[in-house]
Amino acid sequence: MEIRDLVLIDGVRTPMAEFLGPFSELSANELGARAARALFERTGIDPAAIDHVVVGNALQTSGDAIYGARHVGLKAGVPKEVPALTVNRLCGSGIQAILSSAHLILTGEATTCLVGGMENMSQSPFVVRGARKGLRLGHAKFEDLMMESLLDGYCGYYMAQTSNNLARDYSITREEQDAFAARSQARALAAIEAGRLAEEIAPVTVGEGRKAVTVERDEHPRPGTTVEALAKLPTVFGPDSFVTGGNASGIVDGACMLLLTTAARAAELGRAPLGRLVSWSVVGVDPTRMGIGPAPAIHAALAKAGLALADLDLLEINEAFAGQIVAVAREMKLDEERLNVNGGAIALGHPLGASGARLTLTLLKELRRRGGGRGVASACIGGGQGIALIVEAMS
Repeated sequence: MEIRDLVLIDGVRTPMAEFLGPFSELSANELGARAARALFERTGIDPAAIDHVVVGNALQTSGDAIYGARHVGLKAGVPKEVPALTVNRLCGSGIQAILSSAHLILTGEATTCLVGGMENMSQSPFVVRGARKGLRLGHAKFEDLMMESLLDGYCGYYMAQTSNNLARDYSITREEQDAFAARSQARALAAIEAGRLAEEIAPVTVGEGRKAVTVERDEHPRPGTTVEALAKLPTVFGPDSFVTGGNASGIVDGACMLLLTTAARAAELGRAPLGRLVSWSVVGVDPTRMGIGPAPAIHAALAKAGLALADLDLLEINEAFAGQIVAVAREMKLDEERLNVNGGAIALGHPLGASGARLTLTLLKELRRRGGGRGVASACIGGGQGIALIVEAMS
């Protein structure tokens, strides 16, 4: 069996809900399970066809988070005999779930996998270190787990600061970063209004009875966002910084699930695949410039497949920060008309463990919409890594 025998049948995601918004009481596991149930319903595939569940999750924020992929599978109707694995490659976890499942299929340990990613950032807790031993003197510190996770203790930089480093390395101005952010917002809003993103989404109902609320579309996009408005926002980490709340990825909650199998098994299930896997790569980079990770990862994946950058019709690269994504574009000399054509994480949000799966799904849906072709889904990864997955749409 070869990599090109591996196909993604289809995928479904939840809307991306605002931080402390409608999904704040739903655990990441529950969000993942809802996306999985919607996927089975949309494809008509019996959960009993699954023989492994692999789901990415970065910040384990709920009490049941340790059970991760296992609970997603069980809640979605996958038989109890089917094993499950939760993976964490931080912002690359959603893509890593696809790769780990591909390894299982290529080695004969599975034939059909439920894969994806999930994140509830609203539930990230405050922690009191040392409370188990007792606090004999003085006050206890409440540690914001989410903020602490955004600090790479190895190199001493917050993720936003690594984007500042890249902006300085590549002489990217604040104005250029705000312009990219405004473009991301405009493209996302155009995609929403045209109904393109709705093809990926399964609405999620929260609450019961009169208090029930159904979330049908991504909440983070900001209509009317302009470069002039973004320029008025204060920077974080001091006046010589570039990152603001407007040119960084949004903090949101959400999940995305897909079905990975072989072309032969897809035919047995009576499903025409959305696309096939072509190549992938994971690389390490300087932690203080972690955002450049997609550039070497994409080049490595292309080299493995014997392809050139010109062979890619579209690129979906996670927008952790505007400075970061512009640096990647400059390093690779990208045609930005092929990059994140429906907007990216600055507009849609970045639910850490789910983003890689969302990138892959958005990419394949858009490639098919355009009649086929190849594309890459890629993300930078905190700590200094990059991940890339090349796929080909199937008509």
